[in-house]
Amino acid sequence: MDVMPLLLLVAASAVVAGAARRTPVPAPLLLVAAGLAAAYVPGVPDYALDPHIVLPLLLPPLLHTAALDSSYLDLRANLRPVALLSFGYVLFATVFVGYAAYLVVPGLPLAAAMVLGAVVAPPDAVAATAIARRLGLPSRLTTILQGESLVNDATAITAYRVAVAGVVGGSVSWAHGIREFVLAALGGVVVGFVLMVPLHWLRTHLREPLLQNTLSLLIPFVAYGTAEQLHASGVLAVVVVALYLGHRSWQVDFATRLQEAAVWRMVAFLLESAVFMLIGLQLPVVLRELGTYGVGEALIYALAVFAAVVLARFLWVFPATFVPRALSRRVREREENPTWQGAVIISWAGMRGVVSLAIAFSVPVAATHGPFPARNLILFLTFTTVIGTLVVQGLTLPPLIRRLRLPQRDPGRDTLVEAQAQSEASEAAERRLAELLADERNALPSPLADRLRAVLERRRNAVWERLGAVDERTGESVDDTYRRLSREVIGAERAVFVALRDARRIDDEMLRTLLRRLDLEEAAAYREETA
Repeated sequence: MDVMPLLLLVAASAVVAGAARRTPVPAPLLLVAAGLAAAYVPGVPDYALDPHIVLPLLLPPLLHTAALDSSYLDLRANLRPVALLSFGYVLFATVFVGYAAYLVVPGLPLAAAMVLGAVVAPPDAVAATAIARRLGLPSRLTTILQGESLVNDATAITAYRVAVAGVVGGSVSWAHGIREFVLAALGGVVVGFVLMVPLHWLRTHLREPLLQNTLSLLIPFVAYGTAEQLHASGVLAVVVVALYLGHRSWQVDFATRLQEAAVWRMVAFLLESAVFMLIGLQLPVVLRELGTYGVGEALIYALAVFAAVVLARFLWVFPATFVPRALSRRVREREENPTWQGAVIISWAGMRGVVSLAIAFSVPVAATHGPFPARNLILFLTFTTVIGTLVVQGLTLPPLIRRLRLPQRDPGRDTLVEAQAQSEASEAAERRLAELLADERNALPSPLADRLRAVLERRRNAVWERLGAVDERTGESVDDTYRRLSREVIGAERAVFVALRDARRIDDEMLRTLLRRLDLEEAAAYREETA
């Protein structure tokens, strides 16, 4: 097996994603553009998407890391709009887009058109949530977009399987399709519930760092593979497990949390970067597979399908946002009052991604009585829809958000809430410290006891100081200056330890031990700074 193409893909996507951070262009768009440009560079390998690799190997870790970063409590508070998008919208888009393609494309069977509808139905909210966080969208809109992206793939994959069965195996009744969908969804949730407690128990009882990180990387694949073996939804199993582990992450020791956070940040960065570049690299494969359809003819169909995809989201989001609120007093009492601006943003943030392409590549070549109808066209229309939504909606979403002037998060208010929470926690810690020091068994010399008290006082004051005045000479608050000086002091200690090792006064094992202590201190300071 030649690993060089894979290494080139990972390295190139990481470079482009890193460069995107220095530009106003969102990283997913720049990666897709780079993939499109690289597709026709002489010597670039042929990167054909293999659905047997993308779905079981790339989808579980991407879902897992997204669910770990999501808030179970926020998702529960917004369960109704998330469910309406994740289930209702995907099924509506499947039928709406499928029927539109059936009307537009001459000779396209209705069953094959429904396959296309299921393929392009699920939005990939990675790009949308990245833009939302970058521009400071209200947290509720970000939560809804994140929640939709966690579950909608399961709905689309199940709808796709039912539609393909209708083409390959003849007529499939609506009752059969609904039954298969419900069983797959319930099965995935049940598998997630069964696995989440023992997996969390393992995370809290393993003490070997290598085993902890290995388990962390295996968890999404275990959940996905177990559910798929039982013909249940692997996507839902991964999401249920990850939401539980994320909600209970405070029960894991601090070293494990630090290691897992670093590992998953790297994994998510590499996978997301490679996935979006892979989308662009599919252009030669898609054009080669177009077959008997002319490019001009296929582009007309592509514009029609793209318009149907965009229209379907607006037709679903606005009624789903405002009609339940108008009909139900309970909804009005329990949920925030939605705005039309928020509905516009959610409607426009419907970019498609690699999951749609992977599903399209998995469309079987043959049906019962010959070739699968219009398979090549389905693949082409999926590719153009993905590219069209990423480019058109992705480029226009940031100016649209700015133009609509949605209420932004108030950094001052967030800091005030953080300071109040830290103050309550510090008071509890000080009371506990006083109880411990009152016990003779915990007697400490005064300097050490004072040091513990000083640490608590420093932690209490740090957040309040961020609300204070800024030094005109440095542009820093007192807290900023404290953290900068802390890093300088740690750097001075680190230089001495290295010099002692070079002078052979300590060995490398002792150096690693000493540097690890400093690294943990610096990591804690960095997390405070970037919180």
